[in-house]
Amino acid sequence: MRVADASPIKENPDGKSFESIMPDDKIVIKTKHGELSLEQLAEAQHGMAHLMKEVGERYHVLYYAAKALNWKLAQYQLNQVIALFRIGATLRPKFTEDLNGFVKTYFHPMSEAIRVQDWNRFEEAFKKGIQGSDQFHEKYGYGFIHFVLPKNPPEMYELNPEK
Repeated sequence: MRVADASPIKENPDGKSFESIMPDDKIVIKTKHGELSLEQLAEAQHGMAHLMKEVGERYHVLYYAAKALNWKLAQYQLNQVIALFRIGATLRPKFTEDLNGFVKTYFHPMSEAIRVQDWNRFEEAFKKGIQGSDQFHEKYGYGFIHFVLPKNPPEMYELNPEK
């Protein structure tokens, strides 16, 4: 078993250097279901719409967890949203700069409010995040998408685990 390190990879498992793989070479991944090209695998990846649906669901839980003062659940949900943004930046590089900027501008203040357990500060940062998402949707031609916080807490989580 090869241990990963920080040095650049010079060879693939076949011993052929990556620099010598030409764009015309077809890399095939063998699965128990058959063979897939890297292009097929790339096309099978979920896009931003799929990721943003999960972001919205987690944003909903995040809000009500913080409102219930369940700071651990709130931070967990925020961490998961940030992880989804990282996936989005990987899958759609054209959004990388804006997604990273969004994390710094909107999620870092939320995380800090969670750290100090300040509901009012959190709520303000949360609402600014919704406004920011509307701006990004507009920028990329999706101005018809607006996140609306559901009026009720999510039913799939115990928001007050100490009860």
